[in-house]
Amino acid sequence: MKKGIHPVARPVCFCDISTGKRFLTISTLRSKNKESINGVEYEFIYRDVTSNSHPVYTGEKRLVDTAGRVEKFQNKFQRRRS
Repeated sequence: MKKGIHPVARPVCFCDISTGKRFLTISTLRSKNKESINGVEYEFIYRDVTSNSHPVYTGEKRLVDTAGRVEKFQNKFQRRRS
């Protein structure tokens, strides 16, 4: 590997805003917010969605209003037939 061209990896804490869960890892992302956890200084980055809150990972199902779409479609084309 060439020296001096790779970004520096540093300790980072990602915080899920919706659940408050924190993920301690190493990343090249930078943040002005810093927090000391267990004697190690982490750059603190807030995230709206993480694997802790995303429906794909949590198994939470969301209901889609398909009946409203079907009725809208039928009404749209029924006017043309008449």
